[in-house]
Amino acid sequence: MKLRLGIMGADDSLDIIRSVVNDYAEIECLPIVYWTEEEIFDLLEPHVGQADMWLFSGQVPYSMVKEWGRIKTPMAYVPHIGASLYRTLLHISHEKSITVSELSFDTFSSDEFSRLLEEAGLSTSRIWLKSYAGAIHASELADYHETLWREGKTKAAVTCLRTAQMELERRGVPVYRVLPTRAGVEAVLSMLLRTYEMLQFKDTQIAVQMMEIDSFKGLTSGTFSTDELYNLEIKSTEKLLRYAKQLQGSLKIAGPGRYVIFTTRGILRDFTRDFVAAPRLEELSGIQDEMVTCGIGIGKTAYEAEIHAGTALLHAKESGPGSWMVFFDDKRIAGPLGKSEQITFSGASGQLQEISRQTSLSVQTLSKLQSILKKRGSAEINAHELAMHMQIMPRSARRILIELETKGIATVVGEESPHPRGRPRKVYRIELLERV
Repeated sequence: MKLRLGIMGADDSLDIIRSVVNDYAEIECLPIVYWTEEEIFDLLEPHVGQADMWLFSGQVPYSMVKEWGRIKTPMAYVPHIGASLYRTLLHISHEKSITVSELSFDTFSSDEFSRLLEEAGLSTSRIWLKSYAGAIHASELADYHETLWREGKTKAAVTCLRTAQMELERRGVPVYRVLPTRAGVEAVLSMLLRTYEMLQFKDTQIAVQMMEIDSFKGLTSGTFSTDELYNLEIKSTEKLLRYAKQLQGSLKIAGPGRYVIFTTRGILRDFTRDFVAAPRLEELSGIQDEMVTCGIGIGKTAYEAEIHAGTALLHAKESGPGSWMVFFDDKRIAGPLGKSEQITFSGASGQLQEISRQTSLSVQTLSKLQSILKKRGSAEINAHELAMHMQIMPRSARRILIELETKGIATVVGEESPHPRGRPRKVYRIELLERV
């Protein structure tokens, strides 16, 4: 299967990248050229789901799209350091006899630029360099280069951004563009192909769905018989068979109201939108969504995936009826799928296990708590907030916090009064983030 590679860049760099990609029979190219940074998102929008991976011609479009967050597939950009910059400097030195200290640069970090000059044997006491993290507007780079040039501090500008080059040319500032080399493009393409092969392998991993169906929710009247329940289970099985067929999987009955579906990670990833949303069973097979509680397990073997699915199901049941959780092969647990409050935590940690031995709390509970604190970006939390995030009763959340307090892992740092006449809520500072 060919790698569908989306490529976005300025006109000149895109031509170089496409000329290299054309030599790879295993890559199918989707090229998109942009002329201003403002149009990047509008150009990408219609093609978000059409590529397996995306390659950008430079740091700016890559950073903008990464921050945009709509592209979920792997992304990379062609670096301008190394041979690309050497070529530009050689051209300037040979054609114009301009030294490095008489040039202004942008994009590169100070460390990597100094290291490159050192490796090239170019020593200079003065470097004009505009570094930046993430995206930047072309006019800001043009202002930087133009100011130095008009003050007589430099003789020309060296930029990695096509739009900055065009703006500087419009202002009459001598400017040179750092373009990617074929070798640089080939190195990135090689990395992307290896990543694609790894992802293809991961997609073939065994995925197991362990599901519990509450047949009582399917009854329409207050009176029922065992025959009615049995008939309802038969209908549920028939519907799950249709669902399993859509997953290209196989269905196994694991006891009354419990079913196991074996499929692959790639197929299930598509059905759950990269393990973010629970499949709409009501639309897919006619089973009411709230009837099904499910744990998804990913593993290197069918046995490992089934064990993980069972663990995920236990976590799903803790989150309430109709919940879906996922246990990945790297021991991460995520969910509940489709809920506004989702957390991802680790199912295994030596340090968490040590804390678990000191307390009555399980490693899974401590992992969830650690994940919640990281997500909130704060080590402080009250019982009401903890209960909401973990989807447990407030008294259970208070028990967790008190247990941590008695072991010196949590400290009361204040109180909050959400309502004028309400009982103040203790705010705890938890040291899990510092310890783990």
